[in-house]
Amino acid sequence: MATVKSICVYCGSSAKGPASHAAAAVELGRRMAENNIQLVYGGGRVGLMGILADAVLAAGGEVIGIIPKFLDELEVGYFEATRLEIVDSMHERKSRMAELSDAFAVLPGGLGTMDETFEILTWRQLGLHDKPILILDQDGYWTPAKKLIDHIIDSNYAAPKARKLVNFVDTIDDLFTTLDALPDAKLAVEAEKL
Repeated sequence: MATVKSICVYCGSSAKGPASHAAAAVELGRRMAENNIQLVYGGGRVGLMGILADAVLAAGGEVIGIIPKFLDELEVGYFEATRLEIVDSMHERKSRMAELSDAFAVLPGGLGTMDETFEILTWRQLGLHDKPILILDQDGYWTPAKKLIDHIIDSNYAAPKARKLVNFVDTIDDLFTTLDALPDAKLAVEAEKL
């Protein structure tokens, strides 16, 4: 994992989900800080986003938040972040988060998390980036998304190779183990156009 210095994490802006989701956010944040991996995320102080950022900072890590101006004006920006960038739009936010990250991790979340996840998967499919994408299927939360991807492939709207765009993992330990074991992503994408 020597080449992974920053991970973009997509997760919910709500903390109303199961306690195990919040616990996973805390564990991920702690482990990122312990491994000197910078958090890049949507810049919010609420929900799993805030829990994750708090955990990274509490363990001595660095947090880079990217938030659009309209959300910052609603006072949901995480001003305790190591750096908080305020951008003009959601599109610029997502582009900047991708630019600053070496890999992507997805925790439970809502429609925004799903939007970010499928967009970054699509960008990888199109060859716009070659960075690892890992989805934490905490308590089976993302199992329906995995089934949807399989359904899309089975219906011939994506090639079977599309399954290689993303790794579903069950625990934070699995996330780090999988990230450690992944081959150089750039070579993998060049070898097999997805």
